[in-house]
Amino acid sequence: MPARQFDALIEAADADGGVEFDGLRVSRAGGEAASGGGYTFVTPEHEAADLSESELRAHAEGSPYVTNWYFWEHEVRRHDSPRRAFLRRAEAADEHAVHERYEALAEGLVTEWGQLRIEATLPDADDGARRYDVRHVADAGRAVDDLETYRDPLDARELAKYDDDGMYRPLKTATNAPTGWAFHDLGWRDAVETVETLYPATVANWYREREGTLDIDHWSDTAERQTGIYGVVEELPREAVEWVAEAACDDSQCVKRREWQYDEDDELAADGGDGAFPCREPCSLVVAAARRWTKLEEEDPREYTFRLTPSEKEQIEGILDAVADGRVDGIREADVYEDANRYRTRYLRAKLFDDDGDLAGVPTDPAEHGHDGEDHHGEDHDDHDEEDHGDHGDDDHDGHDDGDHGDHDSEAHGDHDGEEHDDHDDEE
Repeated sequence: MPARQFDALIEAADADGGVEFDGLRVSRAGGEAASGGGYTFVTPEHEAADLSESELRAHAEGSPYVTNWYFWEHEVRRHDSPRRAFLRRAEAADEHAVHERYEALAEGLVTEWGQLRIEATLPDADDGARRYDVRHVADAGRAVDDLETYRDPLDARELAKYDDDGMYRPLKTATNAPTGWAFHDLGWRDAVETVETLYPATVANWYREREGTLDIDHWSDTAERQTGIYGVVEELPREAVEWVAEAACDDSQCVKRREWQYDEDDELAADGGDGAFPCREPCSLVVAAARRWTKLEEEDPREYTFRLTPSEKEQIEGILDAVADGRVDGIREADVYEDANRYRTRYLRAKLFDDDGDLAGVPTDPAEHGHDGEDHHGEDHDDHDEEDHGDHGDDDHDGHDDGDHGDHDSEAHGDHDGEEHDDHDDEE
């Protein structure tokens, strides 16, 4: 046992109340004022009383209860903080006794956080300091040497910007996190900061929810505060908000669990998902997309008549499903029985589209069938500006902050000896 740990134990035992933590009790008879009072050392498996300081050292030497106490109370510290609660969760500390945890930590204790796999280990039981490995769940079985390794949590910012195909990720909690990397052999501070950089505000909001202090901004609250080009989303019909939630807030699209509703007294029927951490308000990507959906919902419906075979109707339905579920890239050219197969789709287009690109020769607007600078809905193209196709995930929409209020301190990002990282904002 390092001398610093035993010195801390003696100091704590001499203080009023002594030590009582995770099954360990150490105290001195009469407290610090007592002259010659013996020490008591108690664990679930062992008890000894009236000990001298040297005898106390002999009992404490090699005890996992002592090193466990030191790690949590003298290194992590900060009771009632998100980072401490998150690290305790990572090794199920509130569910298993110290001996069980130490045995499991020797092999590696694994927890998942969205698409992240977090493994806590204990390289040296006599010291008690945990080490952590953070990687994508898809890389669980890969050796560290086969992955691109990092040590600096700030590297996670650049890493999280693009998916495996090199496409920009406007939403950090989307289900397309890149693979092939590992933040390996991290201390507890860097482990928490890495997680919070990859998934901003999730630790803080998970903790707030656990403590019953999570504040939720529902759709009506968020829409009401939008101004400028996004002010139009307040006009989106109630039923369309259901479709928004179903389209964007499903487990297949985002690893958060949607907790916002239409308003406080009006819950949405759409499934909010099963994520480990909550989504406390409509994210900026949803708000940006809702702007376009609001405009589309303003169109008056029309009746169109198409002549399709039953198989053609079913194929169109299958194509919609495949695109919506992101399965198109997995359909091979030879899979001609798949509705969204490229050749089957091209065959359907060749058969059904006329020279003007109209389905079954039916124009979208017979009165405006020409190509006069307006689209087939009679709507000018000039509203398809960069706002609708650019980077929405990191933009604030009139104070909209994609999941947190900017009020979580270094607890959410990990601090380095109390230094706050003010430049590490939640969404870059």
